[in-house]
Amino acid sequence: MITANQVRKTFLDYFKKNGHEVVRSSSLVPANDPTMMFTNSGMVQFKNLFTGQETRSYKRAVTAQKCVRAGGKHNDLDNVGFTARHLTFFEMLGNFSFGDYFKEQAISYAWELVTKEFGMDKNRLLVTVYHEDDEAAGYWKKIAGLPDSKIIRIKTMDNFWMMGDTGPCGPCSEIFFDHGDKVAGGPPGSADQDGDRYVEFWNNVFMQFEQLPDGKRINLAKQSIDTGMGLDRMTTILQGKHDIFDIDILRAIIEASAYATNADPDGGNKVSHRVIADHLRSSAFLIADGVLPSNEGRGYVLRRIMRRGMRHAHILGATEPLMYRLLPTLISKMGDAYPELKEAEALITETLKTEEVRFKKTLANGIGLLTAETARLGSGQKLPGDIAFKLYDTYGFPLDLTQDVLRREQKREVDVAGFGAAMEKQREAARKSWAGSGEAATEKIWFDIKDKCGATEFLGYELERAEAQVLALVNGKGESVQSVNTGEEVSVVVNQTPFYAESGGQVGDTGLIKTAGALINVSDTQKKLGGLFVHIGKVTKGKVANGDVADMQINVTRRDAIRANHSATHLLHAALHRHVGKTVTQKGSKVDGVRLR
Repeated sequence: MITANQVRKTFLDYFKKNGHEVVRSSSLVPANDPTMMFTNSGMVQFKNLFTGQETRSYKRAVTAQKCVRAGGKHNDLDNVGFTARHLTFFEMLGNFSFGDYFKEQAISYAWELVTKEFGMDKNRLLVTVYHEDDEAAGYWKKIAGLPDSKIIRIKTMDNFWMMGDTGPCGPCSEIFFDHGDKVAGGPPGSADQDGDRYVEFWNNVFMQFEQLPDGKRINLAKQSIDTGMGLDRMTTILQGKHDIFDIDILRAIIEASAYATNADPDGGNKVSHRVIADHLRSSAFLIADGVLPSNEGRGYVLRRIMRRGMRHAHILGATEPLMYRLLPTLISKMGDAYPELKEAEALITETLKTEEVRFKKTLANGIGLLTAETARLGSGQKLPGDIAFKLYDTYGFPLDLTQDVLRREQKREVDVAGFGAAMEKQREAARKSWAGSGEAATEKIWFDIKDKCGATEFLGYELERAEAQVLALVNGKGESVQSVNTGEEVSVVVNQTPFYAESGGQVGDTGLIKTAGALINVSDTQKKLGGLFVHIGKVTKGKVANGDVADMQINVTRRDAIRANHSATHLLHAALHRHVGKTVTQKGSKVDGVRLR
């Protein structure tokens, strides 16, 4: 039986043989798309190549890209474990052409790979094309010899891809596998297309046009190819399975979970084993890419994933933390392809263990409260929002975890509006308390901005440059404004940043912020209210406005000098401990690019 690792290798080797550069998977934290929570497709790291903003030494590439869909627009979290094909973590195999080959060659590569390299039965394959794309339909006839009945024309936007309201776009062509008439469901485009009989496993995106603001489409100067083939889904087909959780990588984790909990992997609690297997993968890869559990942003999504998996460990009767004990199985299966798992093994282990120990302390009490409160409710009655908020605030139950428990086990909803009202009431109390803490009156603005924008995602441990979106601007008078012009002082808040904000004795980063219409010299970076990074500087060119996409570039030379001096403080501290004694403590330290204290 072919393994998932062999499927990945066959794919990469095939396209390498055909002149493609093998490009390593990018991080799950996208550095070039500030609007995206996590990398969710193979084309994300190449976005700027497709738009012409960036060039590289190659025109053809192939990748195995790690992806997570568990937040924002692409969110499969609630379905994981309960269906045969939903995952939060998956690998997307893709081949790309940047102004090189186009439809005919892309179709030829796809057909040769799946029918010759993977040996798939041609009679069980069919394709879709956008209904106006006669060119693609003609190539499928010519190259694959498919009859019209197996080239299905789709009129909806399901088969037309757009990067945004404007910019590159084009028709798609997908390849489907027919599991046979023993499985319910109809072909794509039919009334029962949502059944499981016909499964799409490959998507060719033909970047053919540019969408203009006036609604017109013109041909791109460099027409390109973006394809995607889900490794897990393809492995399911090639291993003769119907359920994605039966493939070798996931099955190994499921069986390790069953062994550790002495619970049948295919018994009444099989959903719990599946949730744990998927959520372990998402959690481990996110931690390896620098995301840590928190109450904001990406860290909050990670915590949701971890705690959902940990609740299912509780359902299985695990009395001790479980997920970290399954990590060696995951690394044995995926560590060679993704060495970052091995490099971060100690961090992943400690993070999983610490989070599960902490959550276990409150889980039983939280479930007890939830059971007691729902026992008082009538059939179909919603859980009051203030109770859901208490579970969140006191017991660390994210709202969607409470919703998941009630929907799956009681078919009951939560009063979300009441939850929001309770949250706002607490925020207002915190705002009043903070305003009376003796801070300058002008500083109150940062509380309002933090309330509106949330915490800033810090990318500086991994990156020295990244794209971000401008969320708030404060002028030199301390006023929140929509835009700031040349020559004016400004404080900029973005959603994610590589700039280190002053803390722990280390000074904040300096550098440049570039937008399409402005240049800002950043002279300092400060942290407000614990998690709001404020970039302080002056607009030296143009006009910066809320909503702008910004290229954030730190002063790397200065950062390196600061980093060296920071390391020196630790060496000095260790030397003092060795020669003076453990009573030496470090207080009032200061680290910048010139000296240390």
